[in-house]
Amino acid sequence: MSKDSKELQPTIISFVKDLPNLCSLAGLACTILAIYFSILGVYYAAMIGMVWAVAFDWADGLVARKMKGRTGNDRAFGGQLDVLIDIVSYGVTPAILLMSYGGFEPVFLIGAFFLVAASAIRLSYFSTFGLSDDSKYTGLALDNNSLVIVFVFIFESILSHSGFSTVFYITVLALAVLNVSQIKTPKFSGKPVNVYALATYTLVITGIYGWKLL
Repeated sequence: MSKDSKELQPTIISFVKDLPNLCSLAGLACTILAIYFSILGVYYAAMIGMVWAVAFDWADGLVARKMKGRTGNDRAFGGQLDVLIDIVSYGVTPAILLMSYGGFEPVFLIGAFFLVAASAIRLSYFSTFGLSDDSKYTGLALDNNSLVIVFVFIFESILSHSGFSTVFYITVLALAVLNVSQIKTPKFSGKPVNVYALATYTLVITGIYGWKLL
């Protein structure tokens, strides 16, 4: 590589000022909070962090499509950042939640591994092949993991701890199977009406779990 090309190469931190990347990093911050509260056992707060992580994930794509003048480097970097954050938000975070709710008993390590492994395989497949010919995802998109889990967790208070542990474990395994299945699912985040639906869902979920925390 010549000296001139090296000088033209952007700095790493320069991509942080890109608004879609800031949305992605805001989602990562929500994910870190979800992990933190999962470990502490404050699960309702973790649910709020998880659903807001999805909201910011969808927002980064919406903002990126609205912006003009973004370079090829901006788009490539943003895509890579999004994928790396997805594995943490939708694979690692639910896995930690599962292990924490199960009291970190060894049996819950199995479900945690399958979910993280399925997430990694799903993202690797998408990075390689992209959308299918009919512009749909192959396998359940990972953001659905969090959307399903925060809904299922609403019923945690009406079941015994052991009973909900079983329900939660089965849910996680089912999501892992769907993530790597051959089912075709539409790209919901690409349509404004679905973004508005997610915004409503996020506010409702935040209200439900905020009330539970009182």
